[in-house]
Amino acid sequence: MGTRIASLAMYRDPPVIAEATRGFWAFMREQLRGAGMPDVPETLDEGLAYDAVWLDPRLLLAQTCGYPLSTQLRGRVRVVATPVYDHPGCEGALNGSFVIVRADAGVSSVAELRGGVAAINDWTSNSGMNLLRHTVAPHAVGGRFFSQVVESGSHRASLSLVARGEADVAAIDCVTFGNLARFAPAAVKGLRVLAETAKTPGLPLITRLSACDDEIAMLRAALADFARDAATAPLRDTLGLSGFAVVPESVYAAVRSLEQEAITLGYPALA
Repeated sequence: MGTRIASLAMYRDPPVIAEATRGFWAFMREQLRGAGMPDVPETLDEGLAYDAVWLDPRLLLAQTCGYPLSTQLRGRVRVVATPVYDHPGCEGALNGSFVIVRADAGVSSVAELRGGVAAINDWTSNSGMNLLRHTVAPHAVGGRFFSQVVESGSHRASLSLVARGEADVAAIDCVTFGNLARFAPAAVKGLRVLAETAKTPGLPLITRLSACDDEIAMLRAALADFARDAATAPLRDTLGLSGFAVVPESVYAAVRSLEQEAITLGYPALA
């Protein structure tokens, strides 16, 4: 097989989170090697785009989003586990998004955002797009709610657009918002939470479809060790991690269910 790939690129901001994630992988690497797994990469691959590794035949471990998992990746990868975070807005393996507006915005409800500009991190994002679509769908008229939707490229960039007045609203997942509020408070300064979205299973850890059951078991055992080893407690605290849940891939159908609810209300696309 050659050297495998590990990439955990969904949460790398602020830098303290990226560094703790490297520490997480260093622990995983030693556990997997100790269990006899061959070709475990020394470091995380930080050069490839976060989505470029998902279908790589060399993939050992990566993290994806629930929306891609239930759409273009369905039946093409294996789910290893779902991280359980301690951040506000997270409930066990379920995560939601915060609907963020400027602190001085003269709105008190989602309905009052009609005709505004929305910022999203990516059109395939569950937290930034799908959950926002589901939240505003009941208030849409003729398949429209916003005057414009701007793709920013990241949750942090979406927050910046809102803070600068270039967008009126963004949906930010609870983990990203928690990380920024804790370690980069300037990124959320002048902003407030208007509402919370529905919750769906959090961002899953995945591996390639051809991974055997023994490999999945070794990955899950290493994750369980990380969650209970006293030496990793500082890393868990930094990452806001309390453990990992084995969530069947079928549970991620909840993501598509929210999409279908919006479609039923006549709002198939965020617009």
